[in-house]
Amino acid sequence: MQEPILGDGAIRREGLYGSSVENTYAGVLSFMRRKYTRELAGADVVISGVPLDLAVTFRSGARLGPAAIRAASVQLAELKPYPWGFDPFEDLAVIDYGDCWFDAHNPMTITPSIVEHARTILASGAKMLTLGGDHYITYPLLKAHAEKYGKLSLIHFDAHCDTWADDSPDSLNHGTMFYKAIKDGIIDPHTSVQIGIRTWNDDFMGMNILDAAWVHANGPQQTLERILQIVGQRPTYLTFDIDCLDPAFAPGTGTPVPAGLSSAQALHIIRGMGPANLVGMDVVEVSPAYDQSEITALAAAHIAADLLCVLRNQKLAAA
Repeated sequence: MQEPILGDGAIRREGLYGSSVENTYAGVLSFMRRKYTRELAGADVVISGVPLDLAVTFRSGARLGPAAIRAASVQLAELKPYPWGFDPFEDLAVIDYGDCWFDAHNPMTITPSIVEHARTILASGAKMLTLGGDHYITYPLLKAHAEKYGKLSLIHFDAHCDTWADDSPDSLNHGTMFYKAIKDGIIDPHTSVQIGIRTWNDDFMGMNILDAAWVHANGPQQTLERILQIVGQRPTYLTFDIDCLDPAFAPGTGTPVPAGLSSAQALHIIRGMGPANLVGMDVVEVSPAYDQSEITALAAAHIAADLLCVLRNQKLAAA
């Protein structure tokens, strides 16, 4: 039996499977201590960060989100995730690819840089789990995923619909990405669903809306069932803006809105995503400067970890 790696598995682990023994308070901070590498061969899932916050409309700071989520994930790498009861990395090959490089001082190059970053990863056959960064990053990620999978359904957790009109081809705005994605034919609004919405738009562009009040009235299980009914087995991209959660559970974000989902509600829904045909995922809008005791980063890390557990079960079911 191979001796366990004691510490810094992110840089000492040779293979992509298995976990290392780590002190939660020390060591290299990859997401859940996964191997840091740009070698994509054999990876089932690639975690990467996109540290952008140039597209925000209120408080900046989400460029520091990927680092905060990685730091908050260390505790999740210590024990088998709850309530799953297994080590997902025994069966799922996951790497931390590091962060997407772009020139923040040359804004018009940012979108193509993110698209190319995603194309490289997707070309390997791996799925992407991306850590933001502001929510604009989902637009170039969707472009790359649609190139591979065709028109997508969207599962979108957010306080904001992000379908406000914007016909400028060059704008960077974290409130208009899905307007552009619908206009571009990247996502199908009629087979897409937005959960937790609690800001107004005169035109929701045909998206199915399960607003926060609906979730509170009907509960997370019925919300989950409705989501799965809407997206069916179509290729689906899941994006989770952390401000979907109420500020009591996620104060560290750029545009907080009261009366949102609780962490318990959101995690219940995420853990039931197994029947969905998830082809890509992201967790965005963590802004650590406004966080309290890392609770926002912890929520984001748990959401990402649960998505990995969903993907592990999907891999085994497909085998």
